[in-house]
Amino acid sequence: MKQPESTLAEKYTYRVAWSEEDQCHVATCLEFPSLAAHGSSAKKALTEIETVVSASLEWMREDGEQIPEPFGRRTYRGNLTLRVPAELHRALAIRSAEEGVSLNQYILSKIA
Repeated sequence: MKQPESTLAEKYTYRVAWSEEDQCHVATCLEFPSLAAHGSSAKKALTEIETVVSASLEWMREDGEQIPEPFGRRTYRGNLTLRVPAELHRALAIRSAEEGVSLNQYILSKIA
């Protein structure tokens, strides 16, 4: 079932930050990193970016483009594959052994 663009736009992940350079609030959408909108307040910037995302979704549907799934609706398995240099891997393995925990537990404690 096709969800209205305005309803789907509300499901995306937004960030609003003050831009000293632009002297206004700038809103972005994490699922659409190339989009941004400005506003004189954080609320106005958020409203603007939601409007931009809604319009983009409409255009994408019309053009048959793939619509990104909002982060909040995505499922994650909890597995993370990370490539590190061999020396770092060795150092981490040594540190985890010194702490008496598995390498996974040691790394998780450092990033949590």
